[in-house]
Amino acid sequence: MSIHSVAEAKNQLSELIERALKGEEVVITRHGRPVAQIVPAPQRREVKLGGMKDVIQLPPGWDTAIDEDAFLAGGL
Repeated sequence: MSIHSVAEAKNQLSELIERALKGEEVVITRHGRPVAQIVPAPQRREVKLGGMKDVIQLPPGWDTAIDEDAFLAGGL
């Protein structure tokens, strides 16, 4: 873990970001007290179409039309 004052962080921001990207914990202090931490941004997950195939199963007839009047009357 490296600890830097706000003034040091202003002068070395690019370097501190690189260190955080390599896994180092970077803490910024003001008057000796921790006020911020630099960490890598969360990585976005890749969208995988069909990832839930064979996990979610719908019952037969789930997509058949319903009688609108029966639905509105609460009969479904």
